[in-house]
Amino acid sequence: MVLHHGVVDPQDVEVICGLRVLALDVAVAEVLSRGTRRAGIACADQALRLVAQDARAEFRAWVEERIRSRADPRGRRQARGLLDLATGLAESPAESWTLLVFVDADLPVPQQQYRITDLAGNEIYRLDFAWPEPRVAVEYDGYEAHESRQEADAARDADLERRGWIVIRADAADLKDPGRLIGAVRAAFRRRGLAA
Repeated sequence: MVLHHGVVDPQDVEVICGLRVLALDVAVAEVLSRGTRRAGIACADQALRLVAQDARAEFRAWVEERIRSRADPRGRRQARGLLDLATGLAESPAESWTLLVFVDADLPVPQQQYRITDLAGNEIYRLDFAWPEPRVAVEYDGYEAHESRQEADAARDADLERRGWIVIRADAADLKDPGRLIGAVRAAFRRRGLAA
């Protein structure tokens, strides 16, 4: 919980389970503007994920307007940049942070939750991050999701490699020190004859 002092417009307050809270668009604009970059993108992604896909553009526009109309102009540039990156597709804060690693390293922005389908259009795999043209993918392994899945993940990676993909695994250590991950992605791009 973070406590801020200031004036809040009564129409920006909602009551949820008896607790007065800021409206979601206002809260997201504040975190994007005043919080760390990691907190900002993670909150924006999770908020967008809560909104129905057909309403995301409208919600994004509301947040953008809240950023623009903040009395305190500090943090607007950061907020706009992070809002542009947020898609609502990240399945965890760590995936949002991994996207920031790629952006900070000046790598091309990957597609998130990229679907690999069979000839009939049925989804076979969904990749956390993909650069489809060079067929490079990064899969973020959160502890809980992948703790007992090493064999299944290895079989999946082998099948993706047979399909022409280079699969790079990332984990929490890569968020603390992203050098290995960035190097692996750049090496994969070089293998495909591309500079990254």
